[in-house]
Amino acid sequence: MNNIDTKTSFTIMGFLILIVGILQSWGVAFSILNLSLISAVMSMGVNIQWGFAGLINFGVMGFLAIGGLATILVSVPPVVESWNVGGLGIIFSLLFLIFIIFSCLLINKKLSNYKYKYHLIFLIIILSIPSLKLISGPSIKLIESINPATQGYLGGMGLPIIFSWFIGGLLSAGVAFVIGKICLGLRSDYLAISTLLISGIVISVIKHEEWLSRGVKNVIGLKRPAPFEVNLQKSEWFMTLIDKIHFWAPTTKDVIISSSGIFVKLCFTIIFSITLLTLLYLSERAVNSPWGRMMRAIRDNETAAKAMGKNIVKQQLNIFMIGSAIIGFAGAMLVTYDGLFTPSSYQPLRYTFLIWVMVLLGGSGNNYGSILGAFVVWFIWIESAPIALFIINFCTFFLEYNNPVKLHLIESVPYFRYLMMGVGLLLVMRYKPEGLLPEKKISFK
Repeated sequence: MNNIDTKTSFTIMGFLILIVGILQSWGVAFSILNLSLISAVMSMGVNIQWGFAGLINFGVMGFLAIGGLATILVSVPPVVESWNVGGLGIIFSLLFLIFIIFSCLLINKKLSNYKYKYHLIFLIIILSIPSLKLISGPSIKLIESINPATQGYLGGMGLPIIFSWFIGGLLSAGVAFVIGKICLGLRSDYLAISTLLISGIVISVIKHEEWLSRGVKNVIGLKRPAPFEVNLQKSEWFMTLIDKIHFWAPTTKDVIISSSGIFVKLCFTIIFSITLLTLLYLSERAVNSPWGRMMRAIRDNETAAKAMGKNIVKQQLNIFMIGSAIIGFAGAMLVTYDGLFTPSSYQPLRYTFLIWVMVLLGGSGNNYGSILGAFVVWFIWIESAPIALFIINFCTFFLEYNNPVKLHLIESVPYFRYLMMGVGLLLVMRYKPEGLLPEKKISFK
């Protein structure tokens, strides 16, 4: 696939989003664009792991949730009352947990030839669970009792939310390090299973540990790197700007409200675009470097790479951590855009499938392909309902509105997104099995 095909593909996607803005609304168009940009970062993280190293990560939602949790730990102001009653116990619990993790890693490294090494690690983990609960339990109860309707958790550091993007990446990389140390070097399906299980554990902890993230009570009103719509609607400079843009008609209240929403989405578009382009630049530099060629050589033939003296496990661990860090980074971006943290929205099986579809449909092993896949999937996911409704009304125009067949088809509109997603994926698999933008083959000429 050449550059013309890449440019043409993105031009078509841009034209489709433009059509949505003209025919439907610019708010919806910018929503598609922003969600596509965030998802493009996610799919790049998965593509780095799978497309360039052949590592299967089914724990995408877990790393996204860690990134989302980072926004709470960084941007939310600390709850002083909660820290006063239970902060010390939580700190002791955290230190104890770090001690247990490093003990297990040390045993795994130092006792590599010990027959019962994994039995010992398992025993330490089993014994540490009640001990950790004993240390943290009283503190957690005290924290969750502090005004549980609006607080009931420790809060964060009160810093700008943009810092949480990097913290989310670091936390995700740390979790990936622990998973990789245990599972890498074994059969590849072990990594897939373990990441899926760890994802479920992480999400379950975030849902039920209210002292950490308020659990299912959610956290709303998060900070954002863009202005709030309400503040814009009261700003004189924004009112003047809207008057100049909307010169052909009087500026009504509805125009101001809709314009403020579009302006905020545009701000996010600029921020997300800069982020994506930066990550794309760095990823392309890495992929085309000797290190990137080495990773693809390991992916294609581990035995040959090992015979050449390459440390397979070490290199796979590095790229697994990098990909997970990017996914966690995207998780923090998503929560920043939404302005709220809802742990119950992280559904591993449902949304992990979507992200993998982005990578496979776009073309694994190609950064531009994974980005294109994110745009295509999100466009179908959001626009499938209005497209299906249009088709149904067009094909059944001769039927009465209360006709049972027509009503049944209209009620089935929400399911058309799965139909369109499945049909689209099947067509790509049939006619473009390597994806819309396949991986460029390395030439040694």
